Amino acid sequence: MNAYGDPQNARARARVPGPSAASGPDDEEQRPGPDAYRRPAGSASVGSASPGRASVSPGRASVGGAAPVGGRASVGGAAPVGGRASVGSAAVGGAAVPGRAAVGGAPIGGRASVPPPGSGGGPSNLSGGGSGKRPRTKADKKYRRANILTAAAAVLVIMIGAGIVGGTYFFDDVELPTPKAESQMNVIYNAKGQVLAKTGEARVNVPYKNISLTMSHAVAAAEDGNFYTHNGIDMKGIARAAWNNFTGGDKQGASTITQQYARHVADLKEISYSRKLREAVIARKLESKYDKDQIMGLYLNYIDLGKGRLGAEAAAQGYYGVTIVHGGSGKLKEINPYQAAVIASIIKQPYPDPITKHQGYDPVTNPTESKIRWEYTMKQMLEKNWVSQEVYDKRVWPEPLKGKASTKCSTCWEGKPAGVIQRHVTYELHELGITDDMIQKGGLTITTTIDPVVQKAAEQAGSRASKTSPMNGRPKTYQAAVIGIDPETGEVLGYYGGDDANGTDYAGYMAGDGSGVQQSGGQSPASSFKIYTLSAALKANFSFKTTWNGELKRLNGKKISNAGADDSLCDGKIKYCDLEKATIKSYNFPFYWIADKLGPEKVIAAAKAAGLNYIWTDGSEKYPQGERIDLNKTDAATLAKKFDREVGFGQYRVLPLDHATGVATIVAQGVRHQTHFIKAIKSVDPATGKFKSLTTITKEGTQVFDRAQMSDLAGVLDQIPAHANHTLRNGRQAIAKSGSWELSNANSSANGDAWFVGGIPQLAATVWVGGKVNRVALTEPGGTKKMFGSGTPASIWKEFIDTVTEKKGWDVEKFPDRQEGGDASLGNGEVPPPVEQPVEDNSKVCDSDLSFLCQNQGDTGDTGNTDNGNTDNGGNGGNNNGGGNNNGG
Repeated sequence: MNAYGDPQNARARARVPGPSAASGPDDEEQRPGPDAYRRPAGSASVGSASPGRASVSPGRASVGGAAPVGGRASVGGAAPVGGRASVGSAAVGGAAVPGRAAVGGAPIGGRASVPPPGSGGGPSNLSGGGSGKRPRTKADKKYRRANILTAAAAVLVIMIGAGIVGGTYFFDDVELPTPKAESQMNVIYNAKGQVLAKTGEARVNVPYKNISLTMSHAVAAAEDGNFYTHNGIDMKGIARAAWNNFTGGDKQGASTITQQYARHVADLKEISYSRKLREAVIARKLESKYDKDQIMGLYLNYIDLGKGRLGAEAAAQGYYGVTIVHGGSGKLKEINPYQAAVIASIIKQPYPDPITKHQGYDPVTNPTESKIRWEYTMKQMLEKNWVSQEVYDKRVWPEPLKGKASTKCSTCWEGKPAGVIQRHVTYELHELGITDDMIQKGGLTITTTIDPVVQKAAEQAGSRASKTSPMNGRPKTYQAAVIGIDPETGEVLGYYGGDDANGTDYAGYMAGDGSGVQQSGGQSPASSFKIYTLSAALKANFSFKTTWNGELKRLNGKKISNAGADDSLCDGKIKYCDLEKATIKSYNFPFYWIADKLGPEKVIAAAKAAGLNYIWTDGSEKYPQGERIDLNKTDAATLAKKFDREVGFGQYRVLPLDHATGVATIVAQGVRHQTHFIKAIKSVDPATGKFKSLTTITKEGTQVFDRAQMSDLAGVLDQIPAHANHTLRNGRQAIAKSGSWELSNANSSANGDAWFVGGIPQLAATVWVGGKVNRVALTEPGGTKKMFGSGTPASIWKEFIDTVTEKKGWDVEKFPDRQEGGDASLGNGEVPPPVEQPVEDNSKVCDSDLSFLCQNQGDTGDTGNTDNGNTDNGGNGGNNNGGGNNNGG
C-alpha cells in the first residue's frame, strides 16, 4: 500500500518533470515539463483542450480542428508584431464549442474574429489589425448561449463544491478522526539487552518534536512544496475535480500532504468526488487543530516506503542504517539531506505497478528511476532554501544497503529453539493486562528473563542436534525438555522445549499463538513428584524415620510396583523400610500409603502450593486423553473424587514447566515465586518519545513450606546425585529426585517418561525425556538397557548445571544445615525384630582388683527393672532386656 492509502497506486501523486507513470483514476493533472512553457516565436497553445481545442499559429488560426476559414484569421482582433499570438487564460480549460475559442483577452463565450471569405484577410492582417466584425447570425447566438451555459455550469459546480466544503466544515457530520500512533514493531530483548525478536508492523514511530528537519523538508520538497504555507487544501485540485466530475472525466485532484494524511486517518479509499470533498474537510480541520510539524510527524510515521518498511524511521534504518531523530539516536547517526531525498522520493510509488509496469522508486530495485526522482527532490530542496547551494553542488547519490545482511540478527530467536519462548511472552503479556490491541499497536519494549548463557546451555544439553548432548545420536522419536529457573526470583533463565520453534512446546505445551496450555499436554512425573508428597507429609509431622511395610497391597488388592525392585528391596527390611531410604532408593509403597493417610487432595494441595497449575486425570471414555484439571479453580472434594492414592508417586500428568516451578520452590527452601519470562515492559509515549514502565510480575516470594522441614527434605535429597552417580563439578552440593514411568500397563518392561529434577542454590533445573509426538519405549545407548531418570535425564541435568556454573563463574554455595523433625511412629511398618547385643565375658574382671563391680552379680531382678524395660518407652525392650543403668532397651 502506498502513502495514499490506495494499494500500490503509482498514479496518485503530482507528476514531476521527466518520466512518469501513465495517468489514471485519482491522478494529478499531467503537467508540462519546464520546456513546455517556452514556446518558439509565432506559436501558441491554449490550455490542454481535447478535440475541439483552438491552436493559434503565426498568421493563422485553426478553430475546433476545422479547416481554416477563408484561409486566414485575425485572432483576438489584433496580434502582436512578430506573428505570435499572445495567449492568455481561457476561462474554462479551452474551447468546448466547435468553431469558437476564447483566446487572448476574449470573454467567456467569445470567439475568434474570423473574416468571411473575400474580406481581404491575409498575412498583412496580422501585422496591421483585423478587418472588422461581421454581423451575428442566429447560429452565432446559439453557439454563444451554449458556451455560456457550459461555462456557467462548470462555475456552478465549483461554487457548489466550495459551498459543500465550507458547509461541511461547519454543519455536516464529517468528524475529525483522532490521529493516533501508527501500529509499529515491538522489540523483545534477553536479560543482557540483546535483541531476540521484532514483532508487529515494521515501523518505529518518532515523536514529531524529535524528527529531523532534514527529513521533513525532503518530504515536503518531493510531495508538497507549499506544505508550510497552504491551509491544507489544494483549491485548484478541487476545481479540477469538480469540472472533471461534471463532464464525466477522470476523478482527479492534487493532494497536499495534509490531504494524504486525512485520507489515511479517515480511511477514505474509494475514488470519487465525494471522497475528495470529505478529504478536504478533514484536511482543513487537521490544519486548524494541529500545527505543521505535528501533521508532518503524523505523515512521516504512517507512509509506506517499500519493502514493508512503514514510516520514515523504519526506512531510514532499513535503507541506510541511520535515524530521522534529530541529533541521532543511540548508535545511529542522523540522516543527511542526500539520504533523506532518496527516501522522500520513494513515497510517489514505493512498489512496482502491475498495470503500468513502472517499477517504482525503490532505490535498491530501481536505482535508475529513483535517481531521476532524487534529482528532482534535491532541486526542490534547493529552490525552497532547505539545502544550501554548496550542499546541492556536492550532492552524491547515496548507495542504499542491499540484501538481508543489514537485518541479520545473530542473537534473535527466529528459526531457533528459543523461538518457542515467544508463545510464553505473548501469554504473559495477556496475563499482565496487555491486550491484543495494545500488542498490535506496538511500541512495546519487552525485556525477558532469558539469560543467553543459561539458554545456550539448556539447548546444548537437551537438543539431539548438539554434539555435547546425551541426546545426540538417539532416535529421532526421542525428545527432551530442559528448564532452568532462578529459585530466588522465579525468572526463567533458560528454556528448551524442542528444536522447532513452530512445533510442539514439549516443555510447557503452550499453544502456538500464546493463548494458553494445550488440552493434551503434560507427562507423568513419576517419582520426581514425590517431592510434593514428602512436603505434604512433613507438614503433617511425618518423620523420615517412619517405617513402611512394602508387602502390603493396594486397597484394590493389587501389588504396588516399585520400579522393578524385587522383594530384596530396602536391604531386606521390606516390612519396616524407613522413609529416608525409600526416598533415596525411589520405592513407591511408602508414598502410596502417605497419600492414603493424608488423602490425595492434600498431596495435590502441596503440589499446587509449590506452583503447579494443572494436573490431568487418567483417560476415560469422556476424556480419552485425560481431563485437564485447573488446580486454581477446583476444590478439595472434587480432587479427592478424581484422583487416587497413586498420585503419591506421580501417576498423573503434569506440565514440565509447572513441575519446574515446584522444583524451584523446593530448592528455595519452601519460598514460592511466580515463574515468569518477562522482566520488564516499557511503552513509548507517542507525544514525547519517552518510555514508561508497565506492570510486570513481582519477584517477591511466599513462604509456602516451613523452612526447617524443607532443610530436612533437602538433607535427604542431597544424597541422590551421588546415588545416581551424577555429582556436580567442584563438589557442588545439589538436591535432586529422579523419576520414570512405565510406557503402558501392557508394557511395564519399558519406560515412556524419565525425569531428573533438582538444582543448586542459584539454579533450579528440571529435565524430562520422552517420546516426540507419541510415547515410545526409552532405552539407554545401545538399545538394550531400559532408561530410568538416573540415566540419560540425569546426564543432561548434570551437563546443564555444570556448563552454567562454569560459564557464569558462580561461587559454590550450600543449602542450610538439616533440621530433622517429625513423628517416627506415623508409618505402617511392622516392629522390627530385636537387635541381639553381644554378650561379654566379665569373669576375669571379677577375679581382678575390679571385683567390686561384680557385686550382686547373680541378682538380676533388682538391676533389670522391668518397669524401666517398658515396651512403650523402649520399643523393643522386654522384661529380660533391662540393660545397665535400668535402661529399657
